[in-house]
Amino acid sequence: MLNYKRYRRNPVINYPEREWPNKEIEKAPIWCSVDLRDGNQALIEPMVVEEKIEFFNLLVKLGFKEIEVGFPAASQIEFDFLRQLVDRKLIPDDVKIQVLVQCREHLIERTFEALQGIKQAIVHIYNSTSTLQRDVVFNKSREEIKQIAIEGTKMVKRYVENFDGKVYLEYSPESFTGTELDYALEVCTAVQKEWGATPDNKIIFNLPATVEMNTPNVYADQIEWMNKHFEDRDSIILSVHPHNDRGTGVAAAELAILAGADRVEGTLFGNGERTGNADVTTIAYNIFSQGINPELNLENVNELIEVYERCCKMPIDARHPYAGKLVFTAFSGSHQDAINKGITAMREREQEHWEVPYLPIDPSDVGRDYEPIVRINSQSGKGGVAFVMDTYFGYKLPKGMHKEFADVIQKIAEVQGEVSPDTIMDKFREEYITYKTEREYPFEFTSCKIYDVDDEPCGDTLAKLTFKYKGEEIYIEQTGNGPVDAVKNAIEKTTGVNFRLTDYSQHALSEGSSAKAAAYVNCIDLATGKATYGVGQSTNITRASIRAIFSALNRLDKMDR
Repeated sequence: MLNYKRYRRNPVINYPEREWPNKEIEKAPIWCSVDLRDGNQALIEPMVVEEKIEFFNLLVKLGFKEIEVGFPAASQIEFDFLRQLVDRKLIPDDVKIQVLVQCREHLIERTFEALQGIKQAIVHIYNSTSTLQRDVVFNKSREEIKQIAIEGTKMVKRYVENFDGKVYLEYSPESFTGTELDYALEVCTAVQKEWGATPDNKIIFNLPATVEMNTPNVYADQIEWMNKHFEDRDSIILSVHPHNDRGTGVAAAELAILAGADRVEGTLFGNGERTGNADVTTIAYNIFSQGINPELNLENVNELIEVYERCCKMPIDARHPYAGKLVFTAFSGSHQDAINKGITAMREREQEHWEVPYLPIDPSDVGRDYEPIVRINSQSGKGGVAFVMDTYFGYKLPKGMHKEFADVIQKIAEVQGEVSPDTIMDKFREEYITYKTEREYPFEFTSCKIYDVDDEPCGDTLAKLTFKYKGEEIYIEQTGNGPVDAVKNAIEKTTGVNFRLTDYSQHALSEGSSAKAAAYVNCIDLATGKATYGVGQSTNITRASIRAIFSALNRLDKMDR
């Protein structure tokens, strides 16, 4: 048994006046990518300078206006990367470069050396304030820890005096989730006063879930409490930086926005220490799915994946929200049927808004195509097979035919697993169009000419039909109430096979004057009561319908074997 008694619950705050549960996200937060710092330091093989430059260019292209590029005082490669951005003039004027630095004199001095030539910089200082780290890591009192933050702020102010660009201060009480709220507020307020923040020169307070310690609602309570207790709130940008230790980093970020956060720090696809950071991509797509502009250019998720996997040398999981290869894929039969019906209904109704079961967004809006939405295996059903036939090949199978053909594909799937669209189409041709497998079937259509006739007691259409039955060529002229009825009468009269047609539909397979048409008929053998569908195709819809009759008759013969 798990030794759960070794652990105790993390404390929560008593905060019944919370307001965030009744709020909704109405706009995108300020986004800050920390891929090149927090994400990069968590890689097995950190990025080299050129890889970081490629990733930086992607972030700029995506529309990030605040990008944390690293810890330039910590290593030469971090320093060189920042200088490359400056020397190669890769930083747009509207992009703020963020750098992380501890509250130490020599590190802050080195950081400002790296920043020379940058027009807008965010200097991000931090020190851990948590109860546990004050005790076991630093062995310092609350006042001593607060003084570290104050001294760090003073040092940044001194270096700002000789800096040509604009500097914004960001302060993080690291391990905020493990810090007493009154103490976190006390430290932040001291930093705020030392910096001299104003509405025109705001300070960024970043409240990180450095380690995710509780459910996301607790984090939201902590953020709202701080939001309501800050002094001069209009001089503050409230930022959050959730990690994903409990697997709820995205939820924590979203609830924090409801609780008053103005800004979110995170990474593409959630890369970061341990289980990762808040996934900015997922949060942004979630906002997008609610009809809100995410303020990021995320139309081509495949480009994000390509650059991320190449530079980070880590794969995107197949089930990753929005980006995974299988997230827009349905194997379940009931899901496939619902998706098929939903997309069909949207097309028929010409709806403005996207409403399809099991698909929260249109995959094409994020650069994904429709091909992988439905994949067929032994768990699939009739709707999925029909969807593949329609989406891939343009065959709109009548509803009554869905189960009949799905049963054929089910047998293949039970043997080999997933069945590709091409295999499905090959089986469709074999079953309904070529009519030949082990041996030739008894009916073979040759030709037919149709004429309108007057004053005929048995119908107004004359069919001059040539076909083979059990190898014997037959020619017959027969009337009926339309071409299909005339052909049916001709076959019954010459072969003695009695049948009834109970369903008929047809549609174009392609556009243009030479377009092919597909026709479907359901045929019942009156002697046995068995029924099946037949399919025909031709540039002439009448010929396609006749071929569908012959297809159905051959399938009935196969059923009797």
